[in-house]
Amino acid sequence: MSLDGFIADEHGNFDWAAPDEEVHRFVNELERPVGTYLYGRRMYETMVYWETEGDDSDVTRDFATIWRSTDKVVYSRTLQRAASARTRVEREFDPESVRRLKETASRDITVGGPELAGQALRAGLVDELQLFVVPAIVGAGNRALPAGLRAKLTLRDERRFGNGTVFLRYDIDR
Repeated sequence: MSLDGFIADEHGNFDWAAPDEEVHRFVNELERPVGTYLYGRRMYETMVYWETEGDDSDVTRDFATIWRSTDKVVYSRTLQRAASARTRVEREFDPESVRRLKETASRDITVGGPELAGQALRAGLVDELQLFVVPAIVGAGNRALPAGLRAKLTLRDERRFGNGTVFLRYDIDR
């Protein structure tokens, strides 16, 4: 996200947040323990790129392999069918269904997309936040975190990268 809290600018662009190799390698390590991605439609449409692309370098090839081997659940009322393997489409976000998934999961579950993340946060399903703050101010756009949400957080990890990006990991205090 930008320093002012956006994941995309007012025109939907997020090229200003593209990770360099150092950040991308770190992301790959964060993603290795993930068994299931939960996505909103727009985030899924961005991430499905990795189903057929990503062979440009060792680091992107590694991420593509990680992404392809992970289960995906896409929450969308409009998406007719998934464009990737290991993917199912659900019409509605059902917090109880996700709670059951969490209870039976042997690997991590992540939530991608700010609207879906907001629903999961409000339902008390999120245990931690992992944020990458990019050294950019974009002024307006799609917020990383929903308005009106309040939560107490405990900082668990942080890391600064050579390009000025900062990774923050917070536990959500209940």
